[in-house]
Amino acid sequence: MTTRLLKMLATLALLSGLTACGYNDFQRLDEEVKAGWSEVLNQYQRRADLIPNIVATVKGEASFEQETLTKVIEARAKATSIQATPELVNDPAAFQKFQAAQGELTGALSRLMVVSEQYPNLKANQGFQDLRVQLEGTENRITVARNRYIKTVQNYNVLARSFPSNLTAMVMGYKPKETFTVQNEAQISQPPAVNFDQPAKQ
Repeated sequence: MTTRLLKMLATLALLSGLTACGYNDFQRLDEEVKAGWSEVLNQYQRRADLIPNIVATVKGEASFEQETLTKVIEARAKATSIQATPELVNDPAAFQKFQAAQGELTGALSRLMVVSEQYPNLKANQGFQDLRVQLEGTENRITVARNRYIKTVQNYNVLARSFPSNLTAMVMGYKPKETFTVQNEAQISQPPAVNFDQPAKQ
């Protein structure tokens, strides 16, 4: 009976120690990171789904710059070819590859939107303008989702690196997670620029 009681007390002490050392916080923040990452992916997918319609509309403008259109198509293919699994946030090389591909797509789309303003037929095309508005809204949602994800990962990583919760992290295998880098962050997160004051292409 005494042995059983000692085991129960030891278990309670262990659980109390884990709780005091951030075990529950790791569980909560890990779930928040997963939820944040899922929202980032949802918004990137929303953008990817818009692109075929944008490309189809732009193709209707016979004289449109083919190189600009091709870069968007290629960038989308590259970005969507990467398997964006939840495990991606634990793989630095894969995460950087994913981030670079999405940044390349953002740049290609920005260029497409700017160039499209030089074509009167596209400017007058209500369907294209509606798609442009949807794209801008999606880019804004991506920025918001990314910022939330960055903040959540920051909280998680601080917990994983701080004493005494870092001891729990070592015991339980909670490693710091990857986040979006500040390199080219302003350019990547900036919505496509549109200037209606540009002279129309004749």
